[in-house]
Amino acid sequence: MAITRAKKDTLVAEISDALQTAKMTVFAQYQGISVADIQELRRAAREANVTIKVVKNRLVRVALASNDTYKSTDTSALTGQLIYAMSSVDEVAPAQVLDAFAKTHPALQLAGAFSGEGLALSAAEVQALAGLPSKDQLIGQVVAQLLSPVHDITNALSGNLHALLDGVSAKATN
Repeated sequence: MAITRAKKDTLVAEISDALQTAKMTVFAQYQGISVADIQELRRAAREANVTIKVVKNRLVRVALASNDTYKSTDTSALTGQLIYAMSSVDEVAPAQVLDAFAKTHPALQLAGAFSGEGLALSAAEVQALAGLPSKDQLIGQVVAQLLSPVHDITNALSGNLHALLDGVSAKATN
């Protein structure tokens, strides 16, 4: 059934708003994936604060052209049946969600992405992003690196203190 002009305009407005707030939009080819699998992907995406949309590529091109950030973005990769994953919270979350799903469903293939700055990314670049740790993991790693000298000093001091106490207690018992 054909979509009415009003519904198309509404979809373009929704996509345009989502692109405006998205830090990253990743798209993948999904031909051969069942509706049940798509619903499973949507559930996994919701847990990671990622929105999944299945929209005609032409409507996405119209939304990109109407957005100042994406006006000059190359849209040549928007071919075939594509599913779009967007996140306004984390830059790498859409790539990670689609990549994790693609590992169990090989019919899903990453095709590319649009960064929040309007840059078009290739499938290889998206694959590299999917391998990065999440924002929370990176923050945890930085905090651990910052605290490691403090832990080293306290361990060294407590080791020397224990050795001193062992020596004193050995002298006291003799």
